[in-house]
Amino acid sequence: MIDIRPENPSDFEKISEINNLAFGQENEGKLVSLIRNSPHFIPALSLVAEKNGKVAGHILFSEVMIETSRGAIVNTIGLAPMAVTPDLQNQGIGSALVMAGLERCKELGCEHIVVLGHPEFYPRFGFEPSVKFGIKPPLPVPENVFMVLELTEGALDGIEGKVKYPPAFNEVS
Repeated sequence: MIDIRPENPSDFEKISEINNLAFGQENEGKLVSLIRNSPHFIPALSLVAEKNGKVAGHILFSEVMIETSRGAIVNTIGLAPMAVTPDLQNQGIGSALVMAGLERCKELGCEHIVVLGHPEFYPRFGFEPSVKFGIKPPLPVPENVFMVLELTEGALDGIEGKVKYPPAFNEVS
């Protein structure tokens, strides 16, 4: 049984550990901490997955923006990072985290979400290459790994531009 809930302070160390193990480096664990301590953090969108009462995964959605070709700023949500303890991967924990996170985003009125991630994983939740919507990634990456999901149909109509991540992302690259 997988239970999904918002993080709490007693989870912070385990969340960092899971991210570091899943990504094989410390950048993602640091990123979570930096975002958590920034104005772009949304507490309700930092979720942990518990399996048999132990934290097994984490997903974070935070505020990012799209700078349009006309110079306007459109607020959106970025999914990053998402991690599952390596020995528990491929058991549905990541999918459960994504589905719960998307539901929370909808409840909070979010209209769209961007993600830089595996092109075999995220499309199953409705994510599509961002180029389809005229949305460019913040850095040069293959078109199929930077994706967007409209939670409100048509919410990206007429919005073309480039995603800008908060400063926390630059501090760990």
